[in-house]
Amino acid sequence: MTLSSPCRGYSRGFVLIALIAVLSSLAVLLWPVAKRSGVEFWVFATFHYPFYRAPVAQWNREHPERPVELSLQPLPALETRLLSALRTGAPVADMMEVERVIAAEMFIGPLDAVGFVDLTERLRAGGWLERFNEPSFSPWTSRGRIFGLPHDVHPVLLAYRADLVEAAGIDVARIETWEDFARELAPLMAERGPDGRPLRYLLNFWPAQIEQTEIFLLQAGGGFFDEHDRPALVTEVNVRVLAQLAAWCAGPSRIATDAADVTALGNRIRLEGGVVCSPMADWMSGLWRHDLPGLAGKMKLMPLPAWERGGRRTSVHGGTGLVISSNSDDVGSAFELALRLYTSPELSDAMFRETGIIGALREQWSRPVYDEPNSYFSGQAVGRLYIEQAPQVPRRSSSPYTVEARRGYCIALRQLVDWAETHHTYDRPALEQRARELLEGVQADLVRRVERNVYLREGGQR
Repeated sequence: MTLSSPCRGYSRGFVLIALIAVLSSLAVLLWPVAKRSGVEFWVFATFHYPFYRAPVAQWNREHPERPVELSLQPLPALETRLLSALRTGAPVADMMEVERVIAAEMFIGPLDAVGFVDLTERLRAGGWLERFNEPSFSPWTSRGRIFGLPHDVHPVLLAYRADLVEAAGIDVARIETWEDFARELAPLMAERGPDGRPLRYLLNFWPAQIEQTEIFLLQAGGGFFDEHDRPALVTEVNVRVLAQLAAWCAGPSRIATDAADVTALGNRIRLEGGVVCSPMADWMSGLWRHDLPGLAGKMKLMPLPAWERGGRRTSVHGGTGLVISSNSDDVGSAFELALRLYTSPELSDAMFRETGIIGALREQWSRPVYDEPNSYFSGQAVGRLYIEQAPQVPRRSSSPYTVEARRGYCIALRQLVDWAETHHTYDRPALEQRARELLEGVQADLVRRVERNVYLREGGQR
């Protein structure tokens, strides 16, 4: 074999590999791809998937010409495939359930490149905007357009060890604010170990817990972005919350411990009574029933203590929505099936009983299932407690920079705790001053990132 002049200077192996790459690329481009019939539906939540199998099978019996293929996709794989589709146009399913932070990553470019079907007009025409819980649309909304149907509300209550609290003669009805919380439950921290530390702490929270940090921040009315999705970390409420969270984790007024959810260590701390209270979204209540059966009958729920009297007594944690690929050949069928799944009262009842999840369709909140007593939570009507708070869940930004903003806020919190411990400084004015300085740095870095995006920076609504 004689190499032609353009190939001189390259090894035979290199040339062979290059030829294979060229031929492979041509094959991918020219090879006829069989057209898929019907609708492909990806689900990542293992506790959603079983509930969809029967409705999808029923759909397929009714619509043999438009069958739905339901498949379970691990969340990391789903995220990778979505981002690949955004960047390279790789194929994805017609319809997908996605987690709210992953969905936000798809909003990084112009609206016509989001990759999801704009559902705004379909939802408006069907009256669905009024029938679903309005704040639950916020994670799926970018620049005024709605790209997903919300599956859930995920209000947050405070789960507490009723056996410990009531044995100590503490009346939780006296707790309205976080200040009340620390004062009224303080007797539970009186017992000390050989090292002088309390044998039990009042609150499951630690600076490394990003999700928990956001729960408290949103409850207080704070956030990472303004109403136009511009970075807004240096606000009075953000500063105040950062200082309070640091005080919970450091110094003589510490009341929190690291009993992270869904971890073996965290579960052991809970079972042993090392922590009294945990913020708990509706879906987490179902998870505890499965993962921590040893606490059955020992737990109760109450509204979150407010940051100020008369303030919000709930927050929000997590969120799933159903989106339709802009490349789908059958948007109508996908949207029809999405509504069938998310508005079915039977499916909603079954999912609540098994997982604790409150659906986003408000008209279903009066159903009797939510008044059923729950033995795990000492006979409380758990569903009704969550629904009472559901209309108050805070709105959330859908900025594609949410991950960076949350991480930056938590880094600032860890730095503030370290600073307080190093300087033995725990008074509120000093903590707030240092918190403001740290958030200014996070804000500056986030602004630089966002300003590089011509589609999202001020004036760049394209």
